Amino acid sequence: MDLMMELLDAPPPATAPAEPATATTPTVDTAVDGDTKPALRFITCGSVDDGKSTLIGRLLLDSRSVLQDQLANVSRSGTVDLAQFTDGLSAEREQGITIDVAYRYFSTVRRKFIIGDAPGHEQYTRNMVTAASSADAAVVLVDATKLRWSGDSEASESHTLLPQTRRHSLLVNLLRVPSVVFAINKLDAVPDAARAFGNIRRALEAFARSAGITVTAIVPVSALNGNNVVDAAPGWADYQGLGLLQILEALPSTPSEADTPLAFPVQWVEKFSSSADTDKGRRVFWGRVATGSVAPGQQVAVLPGGQTATVVQVLDHTRQSGPVAAGRSAGIVLDREVDVSRGDWLLAHDGDKPLFEATQNLRATIAWLDEEPLVEGRTYWAVHGHRWVKARVARITHRLDVHTLARDAAGSLETNAIGEVELVLQAPIAQLPYHQSRTLGALVLVDTASHRTAGAALLH
Repeated sequence: MDLMMELLDAPPPATAPAEPATATTPTVDTAVDGDTKPALRFITCGSVDDGKSTLIGRLLLDSRSVLQDQLANVSRSGTVDLAQFTDGLSAEREQGITIDVAYRYFSTVRRKFIIGDAPGHEQYTRNMVTAASSADAAVVLVDATKLRWSGDSEASESHTLLPQTRRHSLLVNLLRVPSVVFAINKLDAVPDAARAFGNIRRALEAFARSAGITVTAIVPVSALNGNNVVDAAPGWADYQGLGLLQILEALPSTPSEADTPLAFPVQWVEKFSSSADTDKGRRVFWGRVATGSVAPGQQVAVLPGGQTATVVQVLDHTRQSGPVAAGRSAGIVLDREVDVSRGDWLLAHDGDKPLFEATQNLRATIAWLDEEPLVEGRTYWAVHGHRWVKARVARITHRLDVHTLARDAAGSLETNAIGEVELVLQAPIAQLPYHQSRTLGALVLVDTASHRTAGAALLH
C-alpha cells in the first residue's frame, strides 16, 4: 500500500465503509529510454513560502520542459511567475499558496522525474504525508531569510529552524524516504550568502544528528534566479559541490520489496471471465504485488479466510502471462474456487506453515492529521491494503516534541502531532515492521463517523 495514496475525504456510501476519494499519484513501471535507471519520484517540502513551487518552476523552465503556451500563461509584463507552473487550483492562484499536491513531469538526458509539490501549511500536512509515502527522495527547502543566520558560526547549532521544517523532515524520515536533500533557498536575498549557508548548514546537520536523519546533501540555491538549481554555480556561497539537479540525477530509486515472501492485496475481482487469456474461465484477482513475486505453481493462503490454493496463471498489466514482481500490477488465477473478495490478501504459504504472522495487537508511530484529537479508547477504521478493520486505541505511549525531540507523556494527540500508540484490531492482519516493508508496515486510520483520513500509522 502506498501510504494514504487512496485515502482522502469522501462521502460514505449507504451500505459500506467509505473508500475516500483517490489522490491521483502517477505510477511509473518503465525505465528511462536508453537507460537502466527508473524515473525518480521526489517531493519538495518545508515551511510556508520557502519557495517550493518556485523551485519546481525553475527546474521545469531551465530544463526546457515547459511548452510555449504554458510559459505564456504564467508570464505577466515580461516576467515569469515560476510558482504558477504548479498552482493548478484557483484557490492556490488567488491566495498564492499550495493546498493540494501537484505532480509535474520533466526529463533530462540522464533521467526522468516525477515531482510532487507538497503544501507547507500545517493544516495541509496530510497532503504532504500522502506525497512522501511513495517518494524516492525529498527536497526539504529552508528559507535563509527567515532564520537568524548572522551569529557566530561556532554557535550556529543554536540557530532555530522553523517548526514546519523540522516536522516535515521528521515525517519524511519516519516514512522511510530513502534520500533527504536540504536546499537552503533565497541566499541571493541575504547580504552574506557564504556565512548564511555555512551557519544554516551546521544547524541542519545538528538537527539531523539528534533526530537520526541521514542527509544525502545540503545545497545552497536561489530558486528565483536559478543559482545552483539546474547548473552548478562553483564558488557561490562558498559551495563547490554539485547543483541540485545533478544531485537528483544520481539518486537511487526505492528498491522493490522483492526479497520478502509474496503478499498480494486484492483490489478487484474479475468474476468468471470467459476471456481466452485465463485458464478455464476462472476468476482473476487483480491488484499490485506488495512484496515478493508471483508465478504459477506458488501456494498461497487467503487472509482472513485461511483457505489455501495454488497459482495456475499470472497476468501482467497488459494481460500477458508471466511472473510479476513487487511494485507491479498483476492478475492471479487460482487452481480452485475459494472465497476471495476485495480487501483480502493472498499470502505466500509453505505447506502447512504460513510465512506471515497475523496479529491483532500492534505498536505504531503515528502522524495525527485530523482536526479532532486522538484519544485513548476511541475506535477507528484501520485500512491495510484494501482491507478495512476496526481498531481501538488502547494506549498513547508518548508524543514527540518536534522542537526538542523529547518523548513526552500524553493523553491525546493534537493535529499534526507525532506520537507512539498501541492499537487493538477487531481482526488480525499480516504485518511487518515499517522499516522492513513500507507496504505491510503501514496503516491509515479513518474516522468511523466522518470518514475523514485521521492518521498515518507506521508499525513497529
